This record gives sequence, structure tokens and C-alpha cells, in this order.
Amino acid sequence: MPIDISAKFAFHLDQPTDLLLQFEAAVIPEQKVLSSNTVLSPALHTARVPAQDAVGERIWVRAEGDYNVDYTAKVEINRLVPDLASLHQLDPHDLPGEAVEYVFDSRYCQADRMHSFVMDRFGDLEGGKKILAMCDWIADNFTYEAGSSNATTTALDTFVERRGICRNYAHVMICFARASTIPARYVSCYAPGVNPPDFHAVAEVFLNDPTTPGGGAWYIVDPTGMARADQTAKIGIGRDAADVSFLTTFGLSKFKSSEVNVSESA
Repeated sequence: MPIDISAKFAFHLDQPTDLLLQFEAAVIPEQKVLSSNTVLSPALHTARVPAQDAVGERIWVRAEGDYNVDYTAKVEINRLVPDLASLHQLDPHDLPGEAVEYVFDSRYCQADRMHSFVMDRFGDLEGGKKILAMCDWIADNFTYEAGSSNATTTALDTFVERRGICRNYAHVMICFARASTIPARYVSCYAPGVNPPDFHAVAEVFLNDPTTPGGGAWYIVDPTGMARADQTAKIGIGRDAADVSFLTTFGLSKFKSSEVNVSESA
């Protein structure tokens, strides 16, 4: 069933400033954008460029003054969702090039610092069963709390505090997986059922692909429990939130408002 997406946000730039936007549902094989409309304020410069791993597009903007973004779309999700517990992890030497960078530490995900805990807590499990156990542990031990983190909060900070929002949950999940040499990446997305409604974040892990002997594929995991893989529209992917923010400014800006609504199509 398709989902309907509406996203609006506004900000102010005191002087000409470069910024990078990524908020549109990606056009990729596992999801079909049936219709979409993007309205941007007039700018000094606007250009589209491919996003990380060619999943979606980013928009370069140079603007000054008040700037508004208004986006609507209808997206059909065609993602296969296998039983994660039945999937195995690939040996490191069997990983394809696209997955290798996602076993390393990144700005918000210090997987090396999580290694001892992950080995002690999940060391007797493998592959998808291990991923599901990690997801359950985060869900059972963390409190979803708006305003409990900021732009500097890392996965290690969240692990200590045991509270956060979707991006923090995703960062910890990514760290746990990488500490087990399972490639994991950050996914910005839209999904119905997210409360409060907002841009959402989940993790993706790289496990074996049952349809391709010796091959692997990416699978969505959401430790918040709010997004279903078969109802999630990807915006973009990255090593962590720094790679795929819906708004990155290269200068001072004043964020004014944001409104996101996602629902199943009637």
C-alpha cells in the first residue's frame, strides 16, 4: 500500500549562505515515487547532485533571508522483508566493496568502544538472530525522550544515558552491528506511525541474500519499533546522521519551523 508524505520546514539566513538539503523520497528499485511536488523559495543558486551511494539526491542551495521548503509525495514500497532470524552474516573477506566502509567507526558511531559489551552480551548469537537480539535490547533498555540529545550526542553518549530519539537509537544499533563486523548504515526515512510525526531514522544491516548464493543485501532495522520495513520510504543513507541530514548549513542559520506528516494512502 502506498504512503502519503508531506514535509514543510523553514529557516532564515542573515547573509548569503550555502546549504545542502536532502528530504525527498529516493527513486530506487525498492520504492516507487508515484507522484511528488517540491516547492523551494527563490535562491541565488540551486543544483541537484547524487547523494551517498546514489541513494536519492541532495540539493545545493545558496540563499539569503527567509527560506521555505514544501514537499509532498505518494510512494509505493516494494521492499521484500524476509525473516531476519534466518539470515547469516558474511565473513569479512566476502563483503563487497559497497559494504566495507560500513564496518568502520564514524563520527557518531564509535563501534570499537562497544566491542567488549557486544561480545559479552551477544557473542553467542550470529547474523540476523544477533541483530534482532540487539534491537530488542535497545528497545528494552532505552527511553524515547524528545530533547534528550543534541547535534553532538554520540552513540556512546546515548549508551551511557539510556535515552534519546530515533537517530540515537539508530546510532547505537549501528555501533552494535559494526562491533560484530556486520556492516551497518544510517537511513533517513519517512514512515507512518512515527510519534511524534517527524523525519525518522532507522538502521540498515548487511546480511546474506537468500536469493543470491554468496551475495548479500541491506535490511532495515528500527529499534524504536515505530517503522515497518515494508512501509518505510528511504530518503538517503550514510555512515551516520552527519551524512544524511535533511538540512546542513555551511554558515549561520535560524531554524523557524518543521512539520512532517506520513500516512497510509486511503
